[in-house]
Amino acid sequence: MSLPSQNVSRPLSSEEIQERIDDCPKLASLRSINRALGDLLSSENSVTSQIAEIIRRDPTLTARLLKMVNSVFFGLTRKVSNVEDAIFYLGLKQVRELALATPIIEELNTLQGKFKDIDWQMLWRHSIGTAIVSREILSIANYHCDDDTDYLIGLVHNIGKIVMAYVFPEHFINLVNFKAKNSQEYIQKERTVLGWDHAAIGAYYLKRHQVSPDIIEAVRFQQEPQQAPEYSLLAAAVQVADCMVRSVGVNGIEQLDPVVEGDWNKLSGWGILFDTEDEEAQYGVASLKHTIARLPNILNGMI
Repeated sequence: MSLPSQNVSRPLSSEEIQERIDDCPKLASLRSINRALGDLLSSENSVTSQIAEIIRRDPTLTARLLKMVNSVFFGLTRKVSNVEDAIFYLGLKQVRELALATPIIEELNTLQGKFKDIDWQMLWRHSIGTAIVSREILSIANYHCDDDTDYLIGLVHNIGKIVMAYVFPEHFINLVNFKAKNSQEYIQKERTVLGWDHAAIGAYYLKRHQVSPDIIEAVRFQQEPQQAPEYSLLAAAVQVADCMVRSVGVNGIEQLDPVVEGDWNKLSGWGILFDTEDEEAQYGVASLKHTIARLPNILNGMI
């Protein structure tokens, strides 16, 4: 996607940036993420019929669920058109992940501003891919969450780019065509053009929604996990997952140089997450590569 650039007089001050973000609409999905379905999926006493009934109330979620189960990844010999059957094939974990992603994606799509020509599905494919891989990375690193934080940090790590398009369109248009070597270079460009990068914008926007501090910090320090005050493992997982997802061509909307296998070993987050002498961790990383290879097909069924 190539859009005509515009002249921007100057980057904005932190006060100006905060004032504009404060005027950005809040989203109900970020404050209460499909609570009824989430509680039901977490319950040991839940039954498929109850879950299916709640899903059927949401046409968008139903469509995504059926599309996912019928994707090439699952290799089914017949088309599934029944929600209960879809839940059976996918399992509660993937149904829950889809239920988390759907309302956020639908609401954030309303903040795309005037940039309707940008393929925002590319951003969501990358974000969901990062969510899937972040969760697996943290599992390998023996970081256990009682909730969906390990998934949500990846899902919302690029939320600042959508807010930027809505709130700072005159700056955003100058970043769309910028070609960078990697994510770190792109973030530096954002700081030069606007004053803040999308990580800072996303973290501030999430804070206004009273999202938990661990998610906010993971988003804020996603490319500099070594600077995270408390949740460096979460930020590191996002950094590494972002790089791994790009290695299979799921790049989002930025124009970055291709990632090759092994590039993620050089990231600061890799050293935070893994001990190179830990055989169990290395076995987990080998399994992770299998997930990465399957990722494009998984995402075809979700987006």
